Amino acid sequence: MHSIIGLFGLLGGLSLCSAAPAQNITSDVYFYGDSPAVYPSPEGTGTGSWATAYEKAKALVAQLTDEEKVNLTAGVSSTTGCSGVIAAIPRVNFPGLCVSDASNGLRGTDYVNGWSSGIHVGASWNRTLAHQRAVYMGQEFHRKGVNLLLGPVVGPLGRVAEGGRNWEGFSNDPYLTGALVYETVQGVQSSGVGVSTKHYIGNEQETNRNPGVEDGVEIASVSSNIDDQTIHELYLWPFQDAVRAGSVAIMCSYERINNSYACQNSKTLNGLLKTELGFQGYVITDWGAQHGGIASANAGLDMVMPESTLWGANLTTAIANGTMEASRLDDMVTRILATWYQLNQDTDFPAPGVGMPASAYSEHQAVIGTSSDEKGTLLDSAIEGHVLVKNTNNALPLQPSRLVSVFGYDAKIPDAFDLTFTFLSSSPPIQNSTLYVGGGSGANSPAYVIAPLNAIQQQAYQDSTAVLWDVSSQDPDVDPTSEACLVFINSFATEGSDRPGLTDEYSDTLVTNVAGKCNNTIVVVHNAGIRLVSDWIDHANVTAVILAHLPGQDTGHALVDILYGRANPSGRLPYTIAKQASDYGTLLHPSEPQTPYGLFPQSDYTEGVYIDYRAFDKQSITPQFEFGFGLSYTTFDYSGLNIQKSNGTTSEYPPSATIQEGGNPHLWDEIVTVTAEVQNSGSVDGAEVAQLYVGIPNGPIRQLRGFEKVLIASGQTVQVSFSLNRRDLSTWSVEAQQWQLQSGTYQVYVGRSSRDLPLTGEFTL
Repeated sequence: MHSIIGLFGLLGGLSLCSAAPAQNITSDVYFYGDSPAVYPSPEGTGTGSWATAYEKAKALVAQLTDEEKVNLTAGVSSTTGCSGVIAAIPRVNFPGLCVSDASNGLRGTDYVNGWSSGIHVGASWNRTLAHQRAVYMGQEFHRKGVNLLLGPVVGPLGRVAEGGRNWEGFSNDPYLTGALVYETVQGVQSSGVGVSTKHYIGNEQETNRNPGVEDGVEIASVSSNIDDQTIHELYLWPFQDAVRAGSVAIMCSYERINNSYACQNSKTLNGLLKTELGFQGYVITDWGAQHGGIASANAGLDMVMPESTLWGANLTTAIANGTMEASRLDDMVTRILATWYQLNQDTDFPAPGVGMPASAYSEHQAVIGTSSDEKGTLLDSAIEGHVLVKNTNNALPLQPSRLVSVFGYDAKIPDAFDLTFTFLSSSPPIQNSTLYVGGGSGANSPAYVIAPLNAIQQQAYQDSTAVLWDVSSQDPDVDPTSEACLVFINSFATEGSDRPGLTDEYSDTLVTNVAGKCNNTIVVVHNAGIRLVSDWIDHANVTAVILAHLPGQDTGHALVDILYGRANPSGRLPYTIAKQASDYGTLLHPSEPQTPYGLFPQSDYTEGVYIDYRAFDKQSITPQFEFGFGLSYTTFDYSGLNIQKSNGTTSEYPPSATIQEGGNPHLWDEIVTVTAEVQNSGSVDGAEVAQLYVGIPNGPIRQLRGFEKVLIASGQTVQVSFSLNRRDLSTWSVEAQQWQLQSGTYQVYVGRSSRDLPLTGEFTL
């Protein structure tokens, strides 16, 4: 049945794009099957801060020939190391564009920093730090002549536990992801570099993300079949925050959405993105994600990367024969040029790709992307993504001791260094190397790598103590006088394949072997996604566990600062860790094609909004460690919950407003304010992540709707405040095609994690 539906969905998507019928977006109601068509593609309006940029762009477009316009819409081959290039138009002094990976630092070049990855930023739960990290990354891209950063990642959101690219995004929760992508977009673009928020939309697995051939039979990309409510409340949510922050580009993804390829899906591009969200920038393909010619242009695609055999002269031919309007080409080019003006790249930008050599070891100019003023943020970002999940009898922080023993393949630097740093293996663990970044296009190029073993040896030098190590054996000998045994393991993930599991036998055996010989075993896991720990978490000799995620090049320094108490761990889990893999249910593995030949693979999102902690709560499954969980070297107490409704709150939108970037501006009207008191009741200073969850009538038991990270001195009390806006408290109505507040009682929870919520209250609307 799926193959038949998929066939008609694929052909229907193409024919609809060609026919380009009129469609009223407000009448769209869709579930599995085809996405309804939305035509024509809306022209950018140049509203708000875009007004001047659009005025300049339209003036320049008026000077261009048809050939020059067409050349702006597709990449060309280049002698630089840019991931993609738009050719220059010297006649009008347009220098071209350089676009490059990745969203955690430049890839494949020299003189740049390897920043913490998205999942690490998510684990920090720190808006301010996310913004600072983004500012400095943007400055590095700027110095190297990169016009567009290919990121940040908010898709995948993390629906599939084994998803190969979950580590590039911030969290499995749309609210946390949205808050951090907002800061990231604004931070990068404040440096004059654009972002291409990706991958739009429903790109939740690597398996069958691209078409393939099996025994001579063509297999289409998997179709993410998402209902209208779910796509709004989960997958579109962080993209909406990115658009509201001013994201100048959105990258469409590889897979199909409701049986129409993402880069020619008129509902998601013309309808959701450009009409409902008021997106003013341009849509760029993921590399090789274009599958239709004029169909994709009419559906809302503006730029193809890396090159296109489907566009070029075909665009002008289509205009001549009436299958494409000339205004569509003008809008594509206007959107692209408007971003160039919007970021002041016409007046204050290096030559595109000046610092991006085609080969790291060929002759090239040394363009220094790094700056000494980044060091503090680089280290802080690395520190704050570490999550302490076990600390028995205050095993941590360590005190200067006679002897510390270090074990595990993850403790050392790689045997050889590669600037591209794209791992070839797709299975965990990555041995003989500490894991500070994942693989594929999300990898970055560090200025250096301080591995844990190096940093621990430096600590021993400062303390005049000793370190023993064996980082190659699975069953190492242990000196019985060791006061602490540190075991380093990792869990790898990469673009191009989903993870084969959430554990690996080699690493689990290594931990239990050491713990059997050492009564103070501390485990550090560098994990590119969810990592189960049930095989050894309750071992009596495993006294402390740190989920260290992907900290970037300062990985060793950051960890040692935590181990020895110079930094108090403040990271919190941005996902749920189950006790057993089966607890994730049907969302453990990616969807696979039907056998013998699943010509049109389908992934039905029948779970709706119930992923991660929402699913665990609904099914009453006790996790190993819940979403939002993390320990500190101090303790925090909560009190004084106060809930105040704003005056004049109404369940209906105020009179119609002009759509702005991010959608209807009344979505951001404040409806309720919640405050609480948080006291540091322990003996050391520390940062707490106060979390607000809301139970919306007829929705999930609770959903994250606020968080505030506050540094509190020992014995002191601070007030935290959460502002709840209309979108926060609404449910998407399929019938009305808008967000709607619900009548009834809303539950309010404030506390330390999604399941440790000492303060409860309620209000009615």
